[in-house]
Amino acid sequence: MAHLHEILAAEVSTWGRKNYTGHDFLVLTEILDWAKKPDGSGFVLRPPQIKALETYWYLRLVRKTPNVFELYKRVFHNKSDLLKAFGVPPPAFELVDYDESELWRRIKVDDGFTRQYRLEALRETLTLDYASYILALAMGAGKTALIGAIIATEFGMAIEYPEGPFVQNALVFAPGLTIIESLRELAEVPYHRILPQRLYKPFAASLKLTFTREGDPDIPIIERSYFNVVVTNTEKIRIQKETIRKSDIGNLFGPAEKEDEARATVANRRLRKLASLPHLAVFSDEAHHTYGQALDTELKKVRKTVDYLHHNSPNLVCVVNTTGTPYFQRQLLRDVVVWYGLSEGIRDGILKDVSDNIIAYDFSDENVDQYIGRVIEDFFREYGSTTLPDGSLSKLAIYFPQTDDVERLRPFIEAKLLDLGLSVTLIVEHHTKKESKVDFDHFKQRDSPHRIALLVDRGVEGWNVPALFACCLARKLKTSNNFVLQAASRCLRQVPGNTRKARIYLSMDNRSILDRQLQETYGETLDDLNRSTRSGKSCIIRLRKLHIPEFYIRQIVKTVVGRKSAERELKLVKPQAERAEALTERRFTVAEQNATFSVLQQIGETLEIAGVPETRDLYAVATDLAVEYRLDIWAIYDVLKPVYSEGEIPIKDLRALKNQIEDQLGDYEVREEAVEKGLALVKLDGFDKDIDPDGTEVYTAEIMYPIDREELLTHLEDWKTNAREFGFHYTPYNFDSKPERHFLEQVLRHITSSPDEIEDVYFTGAITDPKKTDFYVEYKGEDGGWHRYTPDFVVRRKDGRSLIVEIKDARFEATTKEDEERAKRGESLLTVEGRKAMALKKWEELSPDRLKYEIIYAKDETISHDRLKASSDFVIGGRKR
Repeated sequence: MAHLHEILAAEVSTWGRKNYTGHDFLVLTEILDWAKKPDGSGFVLRPPQIKALETYWYLRLVRKTPNVFELYKRVFHNKSDLLKAFGVPPPAFELVDYDESELWRRIKVDDGFTRQYRLEALRETLTLDYASYILALAMGAGKTALIGAIIATEFGMAIEYPEGPFVQNALVFAPGLTIIESLRELAEVPYHRILPQRLYKPFAASLKLTFTREGDPDIPIIERSYFNVVVTNTEKIRIQKETIRKSDIGNLFGPAEKEDEARATVANRRLRKLASLPHLAVFSDEAHHTYGQALDTELKKVRKTVDYLHHNSPNLVCVVNTTGTPYFQRQLLRDVVVWYGLSEGIRDGILKDVSDNIIAYDFSDENVDQYIGRVIEDFFREYGSTTLPDGSLSKLAIYFPQTDDVERLRPFIEAKLLDLGLSVTLIVEHHTKKESKVDFDHFKQRDSPHRIALLVDRGVEGWNVPALFACCLARKLKTSNNFVLQAASRCLRQVPGNTRKARIYLSMDNRSILDRQLQETYGETLDDLNRSTRSGKSCIIRLRKLHIPEFYIRQIVKTVVGRKSAERELKLVKPQAERAEALTERRFTVAEQNATFSVLQQIGETLEIAGVPETRDLYAVATDLAVEYRLDIWAIYDVLKPVYSEGEIPIKDLRALKNQIEDQLGDYEVREEAVEKGLALVKLDGFDKDIDPDGTEVYTAEIMYPIDREELLTHLEDWKTNAREFGFHYTPYNFDSKPERHFLEQVLRHITSSPDEIEDVYFTGAITDPKKTDFYVEYKGEDGGWHRYTPDFVVRRKDGRSLIVEIKDARFEATTKEDEERAKRGESLLTVEGRKAMALKKWEELSPDRLKYEIIYAKDETISHDRLKASSDFVIGGRKR
């Protein structure tokens, strides 16, 4: 049976295809479209972050922010399906005589019953009467940035819709000092890549990001203020017991009260201030501190705190928990609404591939030194010269159970390094007996001299070292939490451009522990990770040709001009007053009546109460109208003054006054004019600029491509053609299909017969970012919105003529040609491919003397000679078709 997160994923996918409709807040579509594909280069939310953001908003606006129990009941209508979805075994339901209400009650209050049927995770879901969702994303997927994206989009919606049901304050919980440091990333999230520019500016101006600080009993925020983001941990914001003298107990509660009632929990000063904030949302980063393995301990602390906010704040909108470990003792937490696991992260290139690279050793205490020596030797043999794209050398982290183990084994590590001809200064040691915090913090930097970290209870959660390619668990780690998992997975964080796999070294005992912890916290096994391989990769492209002439086209520009003189005299009259519905007053008494069962009887007559119309100051109205219609403020003031001599204008008159202005000044006509426009095939400002050691300017960009298209990534130096000065304005070219690559190959072959006539050929289909190129057309999609489309190739001749070519799969041929016929008949029902083609056809129609547009349909991996004839003729002789 499908889990809740799987059903929601299908619903959200359908919702996205429908352009995020189904609610009253249309700006959300604008925000989500921008977040998925912001203009320009730079930070972009990853697919799992987009998936989580979409799901969050689907729950907020379409599902109306239900608590999780209500959400399950809405999704699983059938009682049997609901019980299966909650993981309730049949014997448990049988024990309560198939009474559903009694079942829920027993789970909430009966510890023995809950423990017997392993329903601890379900109990947590049933006891929350507010919306609390878990977004489960594997490490490296960007959970902190996701929290920032949710807060930014909520604040953006609140700015757009001040009276809407949107979050206007946020509290971000993070247990532990390490995590709170990592949450400073919130301040560095590029929010302009999440919110459209018009919403980003007021968001940035309104945002107040605050961290709780050691020694400060207060939070530097204003009570009942807006757009605060407070980042803290469970130790600094919590319910705590108030110190009360026994002598005061009687005065406070009376002699019958128990002493523990007198010591009832109260909120500390920080918490009380937070409770004053309206429209509050609570975020728990790395929520497995309050769920998962700590469900029965840490949970109570945070739950009491959130419950306090729920009951004492003006409006707790929802609670959002992010974690990479959404399981408790192999029970999937029922609050999970989004799930993105380790194996998915590896498949999508967010994490380093570790398939076939988890190496377990069977050894005893007597020969553990041999194991460590083997690890050191293997690491430097396999990764000794491995670097990240930025030049950082690969690193190894070795985790020990006790500091005594480090003391015993470090000499063997140093001896092995010397055997390999390496310096012992490559080692940094960090634990309670040898604190090396400065070197440890610097370990992740490229210029760190250390490559091996020896750690005890350090370097796990929140430790981000991109150059860490291997982790070693030196001995069996006897621990009840998920330390083995946290330690072993530290080396999986990926960076763009890296192609090397990570490696995990461990004992057979630790392998079993790791496998169990993967199942308990991720629902996966080592076999799952070993089978997972990446489906996407990244690489760096480099511009070779920096000064490409602009591509000129003709476009129709429409201008709106007034038909009459701009000096027309404006005349306004007071709109005819409409009789408004009067306010009436009736009084009733309670009395039996013979003619009706009603016991409310009217006494006295109905009174009609005249209302005073709401007005605005004449000068304020004149100012608004002048701005809206670009008129002189005093001219319109002088027109309004005689009409409203009392100086006040009824608000109900404003629409009629605007209509009069538009009727008198709105006499316009639309003029069309063909103009020349130069399009930049490459815009240098959109690329990352660097300087080579020889002083040469270099322009690069990072691209992503599916791993199944890796063979289509074509470098200039691998190209087998004599026409090397043509094409490859950047390298490598990232083709989408083999027919595209074959077309370029054939064009370059034909160029060799007439190279003096050809200016160049460009593969343009892969650079579509408007910050990097102007070469695209806009077409109106089936959803009614405008979309960009960039064709695949441009061939330019020195006589000024150009050929634009699009390579398409042959299956689109019939529908596209049908679209062309429909367009000729003036019909508008076109497919997406047809809409793209028609947009480019307009370019061709406006410049028939110098521009040709051709679609080549490919049935196989290569393009037939007949289908290439028109383009080859253009290259060889420039013949017009």
